[in-house]
Amino acid sequence: MNIQSAINKEVFIPRDERMLVAVEVRRRKRKRMSFLPTGAKEDYATFICVSVTNTRPHQLLIIKVKQFGGSSSFIRRSQWTVEQLRQVNGINPNKDSPEFDLVFDNAVDQWVASSSAEKCIFVQILYHACQTYWEGKAGNLDKMGHQRRASQSTAARTLQARRKSYILPRQTEFINCQSKLTGDACTMNLFIYRCKAYLNRMKNTMVTHQSRSPTQGQPGQVTWRTMGNAVRRVNVVLGRRGQRLTRAEDKTVELMHKAQQFADTAHKLALKSSK
Repeated sequence: MNIQSAINKEVFIPRDERMLVAVEVRRRKRKRMSFLPTGAKEDYATFICVSVTNTRPHQLLIIKVKQFGGSSSFIRRSQWTVEQLRQVNGINPNKDSPEFDLVFDNAVDQWVASSSAEKCIFVQILYHACQTYWEGKAGNLDKMGHQRRASQSTAARTLQARRKSYILPRQTEFINCQSKLTGDACTMNLFIYRCKAYLNRMKNTMVTHQSRSPTQGQPGQVTWRTMGNAVRRVNVVLGRRGQRLTRAEDKTVELMHKAQQFADTAHKLALKSSK
């Protein structure tokens, strides 16, 4: 069982929730705690998770989960609803990077993911979860508004006041995020990022095993070196594949703009000739 499945089973399933994604993070700027001795190391791992409730009306939640050193259990800490999540800042819109910020109503957290691929998976899934949530919310409010207008014959001012009460709160803003993370055609990108994240975890595992090996020149080291070379080659291939997909996506957008310009010109010529 991988760590995300373990978090989902221990933290979210007992509360009748479903975890969508989790990313291991560390603070980009560490908070100082006066009661800790100078130089004390944080002996815990932090995960930022996105979950949705199974009960209706569904709620989309952003939750901080911790795992303390020497323990296999996970502890649920801070929790925010998507309405409290004001902004997701991807830091650099031009390349994959592990840094990102989450801005809430009452907090600003600056994080670094364990890898750029892990961060990209998190942002991509969070973005589409937010889109689905807000679309469903708007549909439910429209339905409620129609029902109230059909069942009540109050004055116009009362109706206007009630309509104002149905206005959606401000949606989450995604800034400095790559277009391939917030676009529609993103299934292949998500697959590539998952492969990169898996390869990165495998590489870290191999590095850990090599650092623990007390002797040199053993046959097992040749196997680790061969696997490391294979991981690097696959990573390069995936990177090139991602670059080609990005260029194809940009070319598609460019062709769409040209087609729209051509259609507008043709429409204007048709109007002019009809006169």
